Amino acid sequence: MIMYLSESSELMSREETIVFKAAEVPIEWEEHYVGNEIDPRTQSFLTWESLESVRKNKVGLKGPMATPIGKGHRSLNLTLRKELNLYANVRPCYSLPGYKTRYDDVDLITIRENTEGEYSGLEHQVVRGVVESLKIITRQASLRVAEYAFHYAKSHGRDRVSAIHKANIMQKTDGLFLKCCREVAEKYPEIKYEEVVIDNCCMMLVKNPALFDVLVMPNLYGDIISDLCAGLIGGLGLTPSCNIGEGGIALAEAVHGSAPDIAGKVGDHNICEVQLRIACVGIWLRLDCCRNSPTIAMDKGRDRGRADNVRQKDENLANPTALMLSAVTMLRHLELHDKADQIQNAILNTIAEGKYRTADLGGSSSTTDFTKAIIDHL
Repeated sequence: MIMYLSESSELMSREETIVFKAAEVPIEWEEHYVGNEIDPRTQSFLTWESLESVRKNKVGLKGPMATPIGKGHRSLNLTLRKELNLYANVRPCYSLPGYKTRYDDVDLITIRENTEGEYSGLEHQVVRGVVESLKIITRQASLRVAEYAFHYAKSHGRDRVSAIHKANIMQKTDGLFLKCCREVAEKYPEIKYEEVVIDNCCMMLVKNPALFDVLVMPNLYGDIISDLCAGLIGGLGLTPSCNIGEGGIALAEAVHGSAPDIAGKVGDHNICEVQLRIACVGIWLRLDCCRNSPTIAMDKGRDRGRADNVRQKDENLANPTALMLSAVTMLRHLELHDKADQIQNAILNTIAEGKYRTADLGGSSSTTDFTKAIIDHL
């Protein structure tokens, strides 16, 4: 049984499965609840059973989630990263044919260290009016993400890796990160390696994003730069993402917010009253794939979200592109490349044609109409 908090959340899940079915992707969907109460074993609204499902199934697809503001709530996304050891966040960022933005030649990959840095959760009040936050950089985590970045570049035909840093100021922490990147770079002489200070990187990206290929960076910088890069191609609603963990785990996700005001009303409650419920409850979906019979976990969380999807108090308006393209990365991880190509091409052709686009892309199509157009292009 699936619990839906609004027509919009039900719709997004249904449209995803419809496209997979139309493309004859050999999977079945099995659902697991994230939970609506704090699980003491995870100290968050994520249930231990949900985490165990991902550990067992190795591959998953997660919708946007956020943590309710207030004390006692451990970050949902931080819990996922820590519990599943999702050490690298990978976001392909490329211009979409037929969708006009300021740039038409963006084709880069951001790889973000996902487990430490300023997001280690180590902050406290020293005295009243003074707080302290610790930035943690370790050799192990830095080598691991650097190794992944260079391996990714080599296996995907990329010829340059840029390490993004602020070692001119944070000489110890970012200095260690760069030292690890240099160490790994020596093992890949065929890959060009460069180091770019983060503020200069931001300027270079908005002036000429074609200068970059693969960017690897500590956690906070990756959070900022990856969203900046999404803006170059039209926003987070068009950007796929995948988290890589040890032991072969890959958790693809849509990184945009779920925009609860798109979901409209739930029962007799208005948007403000249901935001906590939206943030607290999600749906884990597990898939059985005929190829080597892998099982996949998928989450459709709801959150307060960032406003990449247009803010309107109605239903059936959300743009499913980011979630569908993230599903494509999941299929590629399963080596179902033909199905991945089929779905990706259908999405890109639908957007390029321009007849059916959701409101955030300048159109007036509903989620359902946009999805039907994608199916017609399969």
